[in-house]
Amino acid sequence: GGRDLPPEEAGQLIQISKRIGLDTIFLLAPTSTRERIRRVSESSRGFIYYVSLTGITGAALSTVREIKAKLQEIRRYSTKPIAVGFGISTPDQASQVARWADGVIIGSALVKLVESHLQDSHLVKMIGEFVQRLNRGVKSPSSLL
Repeated sequence: GGRDLPPEEAGQLIQISKRIGLDTIFLLAPTSTRERIRRVSESSRGFIYYVSLTGITGAALSTVREIKAKLQEIRRYSTKPIAVGFGISTPDQASQVARWADGVIIGSALVKLVESHLQDSHLVKMIGEFVQRLNRGVKSPSSLL
């Protein structure tokens, strides 16, 4: 497994990335302190990746409210776009998160789909349909809250 590079250890990477026009994306989590939010906000280029550690798969509305509250806190320190990821795998979940986030990151759900249908000749079509459903969810944010 890999390890995420914290901004405190990324000085050279940030400098080189700036020079060649590559964005550096750093992570924030529900447990991130104000100091951490400030540091990540200053170091990130492009967007901030907010990892909802518990995910929202089957989450109660209180968890979605917690995501909303943390995004509001992050926005006090940064005007950069915030993308939310981890545990989002359905159009409804994507829709709920899209209500407050600037982007929704779907990774594991795509990997699972590919892994479970590797031998299926319709895999590419299945992925396309799955992404379209998620995209519709993102483009029509839920009004649950």
